[in-house]
Order: sequence, then C-alpha cells, then structure tokens
Amino acid sequence: MTTTLYAIAIGSNRAGRAARSPAAMVTAAMAALDDGPLCLLDASPIIMTPPLGPSRRRYANCAALVASTAMPDAVLAQLHRIEAEFGRRRQRRWGERALDLDLILWSEGSFAQDGTIVPHLAFRARDFVLRPLAHIAPLWRDPITGLTVRQLMARQRRAKPVDHTGTGD
Repeated sequence: MTTTLYAIAIGSNRAGRAARSPAAMVTAAMAALDDGPLCLLDASPIIMTPPLGPSRRRYANCAALVASTAMPDAVLAQLHRIEAEFGRRRQRRWGERALDLDLILWSEGSFAQDGTIVPHLAFRARDFVLRPLAHIAPLWRDPITGLTVRQLMARQRRAKPVDHTGTGD
C-alpha cells in the first residue's frame, strides 16, 4: 500500500467533550489525527479568526499534514468519526461547532467519489485555511489551478478594485 499525504483544516469555536476552549479542542484534535489510519506529520500554529455566517464566536483554526494508506473517502469518514467523538452535531450551516475537520488537499491530486471531493471546493478563498496551511505546506500545489498555497494566499489577500462610479460596472 502506498502512503499518501493529506492536508487537513481544523477549526473550533466552542468547547466540546474533549476540552474547555476552542484552542484546546483544536489541540486535542491534532492528537486524534495521530491515531489509527492517520499519522500526524506536522501542524501549524493555532490562529484565532472571525466567524463566517451567523455564528458570533471566534474560531481557533490550524492546519495539519497527515500520512495515510487510506483513500480520501476513507480519510474523510475517519475525520467525521473524530468530529462526532468530539461532540460535533451537524445542524445549522456555518453555525457554532465543537470541531470541524476538512480534507483540503491530497498529495495524489484530485479525487471525486461518493460525495468526497478533493481539493476542498472553497479552500482557495478562505484565509483561515490558507494562512495556517502556508505555515506547513507553502509550496504544495493546488491540482486545479496549479498555484502553490503561498500563491493562493497572496491572491486571496490582494485588494479588490473599488467601484467609485456607483454603477457596479
């Protein structure tokens, strides 16, 4: 069996079964990513970011690199099991959550099967994913755009043009 690498985004904005704070939840999740079919190789520092959507609590976020002989769909299933063990209940989209584990990139390129899609569809536009990922895998290339994580982060942070005419054209 071939061992491949995975980039995982980790986020929490409320305490859960494993810890009393979002940052402690993220730290505990990193330990869970070093068990069973997954082997934790590296993790970024934890950063605090504002929430997306209706949640009011700030998120603790980081990124991790893990190795596994499992295919992406099996890795995603393992991530969902870990989330459930940590008290994640899938309710409101973008609501508060004890733990969110997203499969971002796979060293073998793209994967789409039975609802598992790699690379993650929205990671290119999310600073809270790109910034931590750039700490541990700045040269990892997005198989769709061919850009590195560092280049994606620079594009995402670039100022958008301002429409001074008020017409929107």
